[in-house]
Amino acid sequence: MAPGKKFVRGKRSNQHVPRDYAESMQELTIHSSEDSENDSNTSSDEGAEAEFTVSMWDLNHCDPKKCSGRKLLRHNLIKNLKLGQRFQGLVLSPVGTQCVSPNDKEIISKFGLAVIDCSWAKIDETPFNRMKSPHPRLLPFLVAANPINYGKPYQLSCVEALAAAMFITGHKKEAKFYLSKFSWGHSFLELNSEALDAYAACTDSKSVLDAQNKYLQDVAKEKDTRSMWPSSSSSDSESESEKS
Repeated sequence: MAPGKKFVRGKRSNQHVPRDYAESMQELTIHSSEDSENDSNTSSDEGAEAEFTVSMWDLNHCDPKKCSGRKLLRHNLIKNLKLGQRFQGLVLSPVGTQCVSPNDKEIISKFGLAVIDCSWAKIDETPFNRMKSPHPRLLPFLVAANPINYGKPYQLSCVEALAAAMFITGHKKEAKFYLSKFSWGHSFLELNSEALDAYAACTDSKSVLDAQNKYLQDVAKEKDTRSMWPSSSSSDSESESEKS
């Protein structure tokens, strides 16, 4: 899961979005359903493996077959943390008071990046007080591209949350590398390209928040009678796919 709801202001209506944005979502729905996992492994632009530590607290809330964090673990691309274990790097957590920003690049480079793998449905019973870090952070507005929550704001999978933090802090090659392990991974960067580029061009948490609000305001200015989100049938076909 990925944090971020604290920072949203204004309405998020499906009726007020740019036409090209709505079209791109419909196109990505088709690509996500047609791609195979092997396609992602043969890409000529898979990025670069992270030299910093990438970790997670796994609360065992998710189906292991669909959990992106578990898949990263099988690929030895992430380390498990125990409840009560302190992490010195940056942690993506709903208890954060600041938004992840390019200023956090050195923290990740030196001490690593971690995510909390828990279910949105069980957020109220998640023991965040037992997953401590001196650098808890929230993510700004982003839309999920994984098959489970495709098209939903904020409800990112572990790999999407990690990749977003990497991209925003200047670790773009590492973000691509982690997403390349999933057939739908490229869709996350494509779907959020405008927002991610805006956040990555900022400096600190405040400027990222300002960029987020401007992005949402610009989206609201463009009226489109078509729905922004794909129909539920697009994700139904992915019900047996691995969670992005």
